[in-house]
Amino acid sequence: MDWSAFRVSIQLALGTLAVLLPLGLLLGRWLSKTPWRGRVWVEAAVLLPLVLPPTVMGYYLLVAVGGNSVVGSWLQSLGVSLTFTFSGLLLASVLFNIPFMVQPIQRAFESIPHSLNEAAQVSGLSQWEIFLRIELPLAWPGILSALVLTFVHTLGEFGVVLMIGGNIPGETRTLAIAIYDQVQAFDLAAANRMSLVLLLFSMVAVVMSLALSGRRKRRLA
Repeated sequence: MDWSAFRVSIQLALGTLAVLLPLGLLLGRWLSKTPWRGRVWVEAAVLLPLVLPPTVMGYYLLVAVGGNSVVGSWLQSLGVSLTFTFSGLLLASVLFNIPFMVQPIQRAFESIPHSLNEAAQVSGLSQWEIFLRIELPLAWPGILSALVLTFVHTLGEFGVVLMIGGNIPGETRTLAIAIYDQVQAFDLAAANRMSLVLLLFSMVAVVMSLALSGRRKRRLA
């Protein structure tokens, strides 16, 4: 078992959640509320990572932030490198997981009856109070699903993280890449052990999400 790769994967998943949760709440809620006709383009951009091959996305990220690009040269002048580093790995993971965070949150906010917001406004609650006291508790099952989906999906990322992060042990080598390396080396026993750990970890996370979400719904019923 490659525990250093497992550690990198967990750090990447947690870092992705930390960045995407506030972004997902803001963007998901806005998409569920805005009457702007151009929102379809924003939704299309959010969904793009679902249909775009990971290697294609990784390639364009590599071109955009590599040393030969304007952005990459500027970052290197500041002492920052996003290619073959954990920071670049995190950037790729955040961009690739946007739909897994935003979509469930958007649907959760869309399911809240508009009449509740109107009643809260009539009662004198501010928009911030409505969000904290009414919308957030009702949308919590969707938010929890988004967190679990993003976390589990990050653990299994391969193409995009390999393109931008490479395969540096202890820094950018994730568990999915380690499994691929073991298969390439014909060490199927090691690949099987790591795959089993990833499978069980993902299953436990999904089951916990479903259990907590169901309990939350029963309390709100």
